[in-house]
Amino acid sequence: MIWRFMARRAATLAVTALVASVAVYGALFVSPGDPATLLVGGGRPPSAKLLAEIHHQYHLDDPFLQGYGRWLAALSHGDLGESLSYRNSVAHLVGDRLGNTLFLVAYAAVLIIVAGVALGAFAALRGGWGDTVVTVVTTTLMAVPTFVMSVLLIWWLSVRWPLFPAYGTGEGFSGRLVHLTLPALALAATWLAYVAQVTRAAVRAELASEHVQTARGRGLPERLVVRKHVLRNASAPIFSVSGVAVAGLIAGCAIVEQAFGVNGIGALLVQSAAKQDLAVVQALALISVVLFVGVNTVVDVVTALLDRRTPLEAAA
Repeated sequence: MIWRFMARRAATLAVTALVASVAVYGALFVSPGDPATLLVGGGRPPSAKLLAEIHHQYHLDDPFLQGYGRWLAALSHGDLGESLSYRNSVAHLVGDRLGNTLFLVAYAAVLIIVAGVALGAFAALRGGWGDTVVTVVTTTLMAVPTFVMSVLLIWWLSVRWPLFPAYGTGEGFSGRLVHLTLPALALAATWLAYVAQVTRAAVRAELASEHVQTARGRGLPERLVVRKHVLRNASAPIFSVSGVAVAGLIAGCAIVEQAFGVNGIGALLVQSAAKQDLAVVQALALISVVLFVGVNTVVDVVTALLDRRTPLEAAA
């Protein structure tokens, strides 16, 4: 049954990726502007003949279905196309920057899962002033947009107290860790607060459940009750929302990378969109969608395995 469930999820992922590829290619196919102008120098406007030659050379004048078929066939062979503005292969551009983005997302994901779960569990188990403080802090973090959080962190921890650099990615593991601390905090803040709130609600619900009261009535130590009966049963919704948070980081990294000068694929996407570099935008948009859906698919499978109260057939 589990293999059938995973096969259905994999099929859903494949169909979603195919539909997303049509949407990505179609949206940019009908977008205003002419990417051929990237290959023409400044000065007088290019002639119609020159633009026509560029369109023909780079297949910019192909009909939609023909162009989409050529693009999809190239993708299946690992060819992401050529960038008109960078005069380089898209695969090379993405490869040079993907590591920075993955490091940033992984750093932010660790902050979200560790700090978010710890704060939520502390608020639920402690109650009283601890619950109040955590609720106020997380509610405030959820209300602050990512770009505002980026500016505040730069001013606070880089300008006023120069503890962390505000620009660049650094060299080596330790250099990246230091340089990407502020970007990771800015990227993780909202989702960290959300995970903390969900953890708090899940733990409090388990604390009030009958099986926990029964375990306490049997005289089991409170530490054992919390570990085996509360946290274990609350793990499914916590893991589920944590997975959604990690997937959401993929969409939000562009803002943070631009703010902190991180040379990642999010910043590359913004810069390429401004230049109308269609090949780069198409490839990065599709990669982002596939990563987002892929993470959610893994989360669905693991959540279904963790929560044995939900049949796999129903979860599918």
